[in-house]
Amino acid sequence: MAKRTKSGLKRKRQDVKRAVRNQAIRSRVKTLVKDARTAEQPGGDSLRAAISALDAAARKGLMHPNAAARKKSRLMRWAGSQTRASA
Repeated sequence: MAKRTKSGLKRKRQDVKRAVRNQAIRSRVKTLVKDARTAEQPGGDSLRAAISALDAAARKGLMHPNAAARKKSRLMRWAGSQTRASA
């Protein structure tokens, strides 16, 4: 049974707000990473935006710092391979 205390109801309201905000941030991170992978210029502004978003998500606790580092590493490695392949 859900809590009916004032503090319990407030906690529930806060949880709903945070869940919506967190979902928006997670979705934005995924979109930016996808955009960086499909960009015409690998390693351009889209890559910088994706890395910045990953750092912000890790800083806010929406993603484990090691997971963000892993995704950034793989993204950078992919961008490096793309620039070598096109050169």
